[in-house]
Amino acid sequence: MIIDMLSWICLIGGGVVGIIGGIGIHLFPDFYSRLHATGITDTLCALLILLGLGLQAGLTLASFKLALVFMLLFITSPTASHALAHAAMHSGLKPMLADGKQKGKGLD
Repeated sequence: MIIDMLSWICLIGGGVVGIIGGIGIHLFPDFYSRLHATGITDTLCALLILLGLGLQAGLTLASFKLALVFMLLFITSPTASHALAHAAMHSGLKPMLADGKQKGKGLD
């Protein structure tokens, strides 16, 4: 009973974090802040959802596979976010300043 409750708390929490990340994509003004919102929330979302599923599965081979999937996501998601930010900076896209203008010769 307690494990089921913890599992559902993790699953619902992961869904809420995923929705917050999706809202962040639409609300933030520039590419870099949007990338930050998704880079942070997708890792936490995956952690909570996979933890909830692992609690449902118990100590089985399925929970071990879920842990491996999380380790893969934990390594690849920040790496992909960094690669995207580096490519954007290399192509000349500058971060937006507080006054809403792009710094340097970024895309308008």
